[in-house]
Amino acid sequence: MKRVLICSLCSMIPWATQAYDDGYLPFWKTALNLVSPPVADRPVEDRERLGPYPLLTNPTSFEDGFQPGKYGLWQGITLDEASTGAKCGNGTPYKFFVNRVADNNNYLIYLEGGGACWDYDSCTGQTGIRGARNPNGIPDDYMRKLESSLVSPFVFRLHYADHPQPQDWNLVYVPYCTGDVYSGDKTAVYESPESNVEPLTWHHNGFKNMRAVTAWLRENMQQPTRMMMTGCSAGGTGSLVNYHLMRRDLSPTSRAYLLNDSGPIYHARMGSDQPSVPLHTKIKEAWGLDKVIDTVGADISGFDRDDLGTVNGALAMHWPEDRMAHVQFMKDLNYSSYSYERFYDEINHEPDKLKKWAKIHEKWDKDARNLASSLDEYANFAYYLPQFRDLNESHCATIVEFHGGDIQTQGMELSQFIDDLVDDRKPLNSYLEEDPEADYSKGANLFYLLLNKVLDAPSSTNPRNQEAD
Repeated sequence: MKRVLICSLCSMIPWATQAYDDGYLPFWKTALNLVSPPVADRPVEDRERLGPYPLLTNPTSFEDGFQPGKYGLWQGITLDEASTGAKCGNGTPYKFFVNRVADNNNYLIYLEGGGACWDYDSCTGQTGIRGARNPNGIPDDYMRKLESSLVSPFVFRLHYADHPQPQDWNLVYVPYCTGDVYSGDKTAVYESPESNVEPLTWHHNGFKNMRAVTAWLRENMQQPTRMMMTGCSAGGTGSLVNYHLMRRDLSPTSRAYLLNDSGPIYHARMGSDQPSVPLHTKIKEAWGLDKVIDTVGADISGFDRDDLGTVNGALAMHWPEDRMAHVQFMKDLNYSSYSYERFYDEINHEPDKLKKWAKIHEKWDKDARNLASSLDEYANFAYYLPQFRDLNESHCATIVEFHGGDIQTQGMELSQFIDDLVDDRKPLNSYLEEDPEADYSKGANLFYLLLNKVLDAPSSTNPRNQEAD
């Protein structure tokens, strides 16, 4: 709350806000908002409630939990399933969270990470970090958990080290509970491996949930001046999948930004030998993606349904004034394991841990470089690819802190790359770290060791440490 008030006071001083920080309000408007909170100025129109994946809203009598004048605190918003179609994988009500400010009309929309699922064990959460997040739904006190403050500097206003500009915007935190990277539209029945256990009915409902979140924002908040969509892992993938429709329907009046952290949709043309083809084939069927793909693809030219990786370039072309970026570690061992381990016998059955990691990284490296090469064609879509951080299997560069995502040989820090992304005066530059040795030689980090325990991740994926063992 203290940081929010300081930010509000800064906007009252004319020289405190730089020219590119549009969306910040003058003193009188900020003061007025504190006394009389603004209401929605662009509610959903009747025509938008029709067609594939319409914008469906809560009934006016429904108590969703929102208090318009409650600034600087997380508020849980419940969506009515009967009216919006929103629900978690286990069928419980879907909830998301809003942290509002009075001094600007900008939005940061953060999609939570947390695995994926397409069978009984992974959708019930029995496979741990390789399974679906929140298999039992979203509790009301979700944002008061310790791990929520560790998610990312983007959603922790009082962060101890990193202060990206969007941290001071209106924050929208979108939890993950459907196991489908916010893209599914299918109710599946998964049989238990044990014959005496009832099958699991699971709702891969992620895409409808995102449409309902969009509709709620239209009905309850003002039109954004600037907006940014981001998230890590499944949240990064989800930000990429949902960016076009959410950006179109929220319609920021100035600029929009996309930052996909560690949720790549790689090029994987059906019938080719590109490494991610088996994964893409599986999730298309498991999550019922055909209608989603057709809906998104119908509105953006350049998207090829037979190569889902074309969504990156299609977004860049459709929104040429927007600024987009992809971030990931080249030695990611989490998303990469999802992508290949269960689909390649030579990986799945490799008994030697270091050899297995090497085989996974070989395919990941090929996919990552192919994506980077394709993004080189677009001036408004940059990439930032450091090698390794011994936290959470080198997965998600923007969780906990930005530190450790540096590219030493190019003198670049992840925090600077993110600041440049939202600084409209600067060009977008891409960075790729070639050699992991500088990262491997940093030595053990006690803080990361403890956090790995909190995140239920291996204590270390540094091959030097493993060899020493």
